Amino acid sequence: MGLDDWMDAALKERAAQGGLRELSLVKNKIDFVSNDYLGLARSAQLSQKIHEHYSSLKNPSNGSTGSRLLAGNSELAQEVEAKLATIFRSEQALLFGSGYMANLAALSCLPQKGDTILYDELVHACMHDGARLSKADRHSFKHNNLFDLENKLKQAKGKTFIAIESIYSMDGDESPLKEIVGLANRYQAHVILDEAHSTGVYGKNGSGYAAMLGLESEIAIRIYTFGKAMGVHGACIVGSKALISYLVNFARPFIFSTAMSPHSLVSIQCAFEFLQSKEQLQEQLRSNINFFLEQYKKVNHPKVQSNSSIQSILVKGNNEVKKLANYLQLHDLDCRAIRSPSVKPGSERVRICLHSFNTEADIQKLIKALTEFG
Repeated sequence: MGLDDWMDAALKERAAQGGLRELSLVKNKIDFVSNDYLGLARSAQLSQKIHEHYSSLKNPSNGSTGSRLLAGNSELAQEVEAKLATIFRSEQALLFGSGYMANLAALSCLPQKGDTILYDELVHACMHDGARLSKADRHSFKHNNLFDLENKLKQAKGKTFIAIESIYSMDGDESPLKEIVGLANRYQAHVILDEAHSTGVYGKNGSGYAAMLGLESEIAIRIYTFGKAMGVHGACIVGSKALISYLVNFARPFIFSTAMSPHSLVSIQCAFEFLQSKEQLQEQLRSNINFFLEQYKKVNHPKVQSNSSIQSILVKGNNEVKKLANYLQLHDLDCRAIRSPSVKPGSERVRICLHSFNTEADIQKLIKALTEFG
């Protein structure tokens, strides 16, 4: 069988399961799908600030021209990292091209052979991939289940790492972070915390969930992502000076990746400065979440318990969940079906993302369509 024939067979099997993915363009619909929680990606004001700041650079280059360890380092990159370390209340920060690469870096190079990675069963794919690349033993624990986590901590060998998210990307629920930190301290484990969906949304100046709870000093490795609520691109890992030096020396996704461009660095810098003057966006988002939750009482669909921007409506089966998503699209509501294998079979859902820019009328229109679908 030729390669194309083999690929076609795999695609046909995926299509028969109702899980075939395709790229699509959706225009002129109400956004309930993007991770642009605070509307910064669409902000004309922020765009103008980025343009002005970038234009003010002396001889700005179009690209970084190489990895940070070769030609790609700059005063601008180090300045941005210093500001991020201040925002996230850590000794140092290290930039990465995406949250995926940052998680891949941390989990692939820190745990060693003979160590143990314990990960929440619902962590993002990048944490799974990073764990697979390490030579450590790895075991999942039941989602947010402290009893199961403690049982596995008792059996762990070597250095132990607990990989979790602060806000889970599919269910939108919060990690019991204080309790997990307590267990980590008790068993001398190290927490790797992905703050992708809390960056910008929680904490002063968008410092995230751990900082909001005052737990930042008790978490060894924290990852922050800028492509969601911050509306730009990139990510960083924050922690001790020793951690950042270790990553510079041993994290292959950092060592062998081209550094971020000056425009990307300026965008990160401007996004956080902009948010400092627009903290009411967090308040408006919280108001919209509360309004949605109140209105949702009218809907006869099961939903994952969540108090965050992410609200998942459960509809079992790939074909059935597509029917609901298509119905919402016909009503000019941009909502998408999350199908297996992206989630476990039986946990398919329409994932709704709420934003600071959604109006009460937008939300009421969504609720009405969900009610009429039945």
